[in-house]
Amino acid sequence: MTIEQRVIIRVPMLRRPPPKRMDIEWKERKGPKCIDLKRLRAAAVTSPRGVDLMLSGRERMRALLGRECGPEDLYSGLYVQPNEDGALCSGRDRVLSRSGADCPIRKLVRLVPEEEDE
Repeated sequence: MTIEQRVIIRVPMLRRPPPKRMDIEWKERKGPKCIDLKRLRAAAVTSPRGVDLMLSGRERMRALLGRECGPEDLYSGLYVQPNEDGALCSGRDRVLSRSGADCPIRKLVRLVPEEEDE
């Protein structure tokens, strides 16, 4: 007898950015290869290039998706399937949408407010 267990984590989607942050322009900077899933708090579709991931510590990353997926596939919500290391990594992991899309994460980039970039 073989027993398999599969865990999928639902990531809550923000419908719109918080009012105090609406006027901020975000710049993409080099990001890490992986992020710890324990730090992931929410996600939002704010760019045609990918999905923004809100992390603990008020940090923000953008997961750039493979060409076969568009962020519009993720408006209804997204799921991630954790690996044994507990990290979400570019080039390895995927995000799954409620509508059935299976989107590879091509790259993770760090988002910084434009005024901090100067």
